[in-house]
Amino acid sequence: MPASLVVWVLTALLLVGVLTQRWWEPRLAARGIPVRRWPWRWWLVGYPGTTLRIFSTWRRLAHLNGLSVSTSPDRRVIGRDLVVQGQALRPKPPRLSWPAPTKNGLTLRVLLHPGQTPAPYFTAARAMEHAWHVHGVRVTSPRRGQVLIHVTALDPLTGDVPPVRAPAEALLSADVGRIEDGDSWVIDLRRIPHWLITGATQSGKSSLLAALVLALAPQPVGLVGIDCKGGMELGLFSGRFSALAIDRTQAAGLLADVVEEIQARMRVCRAAGKRSVWDLSEHLRPVPLVVIVDELAELYLTDGSRESKDEAEQCGTLLLRVAQLGAALGVHLVIAGQRVGSDIGPRVTALRAQLGGRVAHRAHDEASAEMTLGDINPDAVITAQNITEDEQGVAVVAMGGRWMRARSHLVATADVTEIARTDPPANPFLTQPDPVTFEKGGAAA
Repeated sequence: MPASLVVWVLTALLLVGVLTQRWWEPRLAARGIPVRRWPWRWWLVGYPGTTLRIFSTWRRLAHLNGLSVSTSPDRRVIGRDLVVQGQALRPKPPRLSWPAPTKNGLTLRVLLHPGQTPAPYFTAARAMEHAWHVHGVRVTSPRRGQVLIHVTALDPLTGDVPPVRAPAEALLSADVGRIEDGDSWVIDLRRIPHWLITGATQSGKSSLLAALVLALAPQPVGLVGIDCKGGMELGLFSGRFSALAIDRTQAAGLLADVVEEIQARMRVCRAAGKRSVWDLSEHLRPVPLVVIVDELAELYLTDGSRESKDEAEQCGTLLLRVAQLGAALGVHLVIAGQRVGSDIGPRVTALRAQLGGRVAHRAHDEASAEMTLGDINPDAVITAQNITEDEQGVAVVAMGGRWMRARSHLVATADVTEIARTDPPANPFLTQPDPVTFEKGGAAA
């Protein structure tokens, strides 16, 4: 298609969209029709306008950010050994593909010039955001010689994110929110068995744990909770939990029972000649077990007494053993805390290294975000630091070497009541039917 025809088509779409937005949207909004959530706004107004801005600014943007190359010699030789370097005489920008639209943005493919690397494009991502008037730009390099630019026109994490349960057939898969490209945020414990969730107070950690429990509640999964703040958070779901510890003494006993359960599952796999519980036949496979720890620091902080230190060290050792041995045996860890660094206790960094899934909510300091995401990507740390107090529930999620922004579902009071009324699976422990018994509501029996 000729370039002039493309420009005319985009201009016509943009004109129709602007007229529709100006004349029909107020009339429809007056009748209570939520037109602002309609996809036509992006297709008729956003996509054509963004595409026109991209093509109209690409040459200058590439030149100013060092993405262009010279088609003429940019140096001249004076004398025998002196070379004078100059600016490019005729800068040639990289070849840009046609923008492919997505739900709330578009993607572009760029062919690199010989000798170029993707590094300058990573640096130019912020310049692209401002030049194209979009919410965000992410640059990746999936193939050699190519750069893929992901453009997010509008922030999909604003507004309400209604809870959506994960499909019943997706065992240990939980739909907990929405990621920045508009798709569902799914925590798959079969794929990434252990998760770390950090963030300051009122940043959204409890909302994410509630969304996780809500999604796992209908599944044949045993849930075990440790909430050393007296059960104020996880105690709301105590009816669904197979066991709940509300102080460190109970947590030490519960973790010891979980380690004993892991050893029992080892014996079952060894007797069957299998390396994992997922290789067992269905009638022999034990119920998957998810251990949820709210506020990890409460397990490690001591009052200075010898007994308190021994108890904290025992909890740290048991948690580390669960993380190291549990993945292949259907035992999974989800740990939440404000800080997860060596300053809160021994073996914390070793435990953190076992937690492949990382979620960083708003933090008060750079070190907290660095502890969670620093070994994944430095850009993820910067993005986590930019989360504001108004973005409760928004977090940076890192898994498998990649990261993205996401926001968890807001769990309503009615959903919490529904969770509390859901019975746990019968006898999820091979070792004993109920390692720690508690009454409904989280109070110790």
